[in-house]
Amino acid sequence: MLQIDLKGKVVFIAGVADDKGYGWAIARALYAAGATVIVGTWPPVLSIFKKGLEMGKFKESQQTSRGEMEIEKIYPLDAAFDSPEEVPVEILENKRYKGLSGYTIQEVAEQVRQDYGTIDMVVHSLANAPEASKPLLETSRGGYLSAVSASTYSFVSLVRHFGPLMKRGGSMLTLSYFAAEKVIPGYGGGLAGAKAALEGDTRNLAWEAGREYGIRINAISAGALGSRAAKAIGFIDKMISYSESNSPLQKELTADEVGASAAFLLSPLASAITGEVLHVDNGINAMGVAPSHPELQESELQPI
Repeated sequence: MLQIDLKGKVVFIAGVADDKGYGWAIARALYAAGATVIVGTWPPVLSIFKKGLEMGKFKESQQTSRGEMEIEKIYPLDAAFDSPEEVPVEILENKRYKGLSGYTIQEVAEQVRQDYGTIDMVVHSLANAPEASKPLLETSRGGYLSAVSASTYSFVSLVRHFGPLMKRGGSMLTLSYFAAEKVIPGYGGGLAGAKAALEGDTRNLAWEAGREYGIRINAISAGALGSRAAKAIGFIDKMISYSESNSPLQKELTADEVGASAAFLLSPLASAITGEVLHVDNGINAMGVAPSHPELQESELQPI
């Protein structure tokens, strides 16, 4: 039986701030497979996340087949900035950033290099859009560019800065969503365009980073999950219900299923896979019509 063995390998996961999202589930899966887990957390929620860990708030969800997951180190990370010179005064003086430094991508990569020398895996679990609740036609230029910066270019920057730290044969992974391919009404603020760009960049980065660093670059297009970030969009519960009703596999999608798929793609078992976007969504991406729609009778949709 094939097993995922990541003993002795180090993974950096950008975008873990609680135990509800895909980033956490991926961390659990990789830890269970033997990896050392380090994470980057957005500065405004860093103290809350650390305190939650210290107080045992996430103790139940830290359990894995290997025992209780340990996050070896947490770095403050604001992936909207590549270098300290880019951080504006209003951020430097923001009380939520008080006492913090070295949180740009360049600085975090340098700190990881000092702490670990080389690493094996990087996961990009980041997405943000300040105008996510607005339809595209009402999204401002600034809001659109912010969505692309935080959700898409941040991955390009992670590859550029962490690529030189990675061992040849290593792997990077990002998280996309079906809105990159099809219209999802309500997924606004430029997020759909950002995810489409992210998938295109995944293919281009696979080519460039494969030749430059000898590493693999892939994406998972994950189904709807009621994470803290997703709830900010406002209609995530309806999307989850829709997916469960209309996907080929009529069941709830769990974060652990995405975590397991991520562990495979990041592991040596997937050593010949790069530039791919893997759908992990119970198959909802394959559907052209919604069987649950009242105008369609279930009896008319049975296989011939």
